[in-house]
Amino acid sequence: MTRQKTWLISMAVGAVVAAVLAYLFWPATQDPSTQPVQASLVRPHSPVLGAAHAPVTVVEFFDPSCEACRAFHPFVKRLLLDHDGKVRVVIRYAPFHKGSDEAVAILEAAREQGRYEAVLSALLERQPEWAAHGAPDLALAWQIATEAGLDTSPERRQSATARARIVLEQDVADLNTLGIEKTPTFFVNGQPLARFHPDELRAQVERELKAQR
Repeated sequence: MTRQKTWLISMAVGAVVAAVLAYLFWPATQDPSTQPVQASLVRPHSPVLGAAHAPVTVVEFFDPSCEACRAFHPFVKRLLLDHDGKVRVVIRYAPFHKGSDEAVAILEAAREQGRYEAVLSALLERQPEWAAHGAPDLALAWQIATEAGLDTSPERRQSATARARIVLEQDVADLNTLGIEKTPTFFVNGQPLARFHPDELRAQVERELKAQR
């Protein structure tokens, strides 16, 4: 065997070894199987409460008709106030209750009009009046939104309903990808809560903030 042939064989073997090592030790963050899960947590269309570019992201899978979501909401607001500029909450819709799809349309109308937080707070405050399971009073929900400053003209409703349909199609697909079965479900910088409790949500957020100092 000539020296040239030996050199060529060595080069070929080296290339194969390099390819195998690259495959075995490629960083986990580059694993294509993980990308759909990460992308499913936050979408460009998702409403954001708090600073848009905050270092800590809380993702909440949320149903406007859900009593537990209503109970958690004051804790979420307190968290944003206590860590102003450092935490953002990304809302993902999980319309598990009857009529929640239309309640989402109300919220999307509010977002279009710059009234999202005001209408969200009003709907949650009076949720027991309009969100009766099995028989939601959505006319009342629209009225509550009107009282909170929302323009609920037929044109606005039609636009919001069309927008909500598109948003919900993606959010429901992501629910299925992630296996979300209840609301609220929280993730903090991509990690689920270790324990379903407001104190755990705060503790996990504060651990993330501390880790970034």
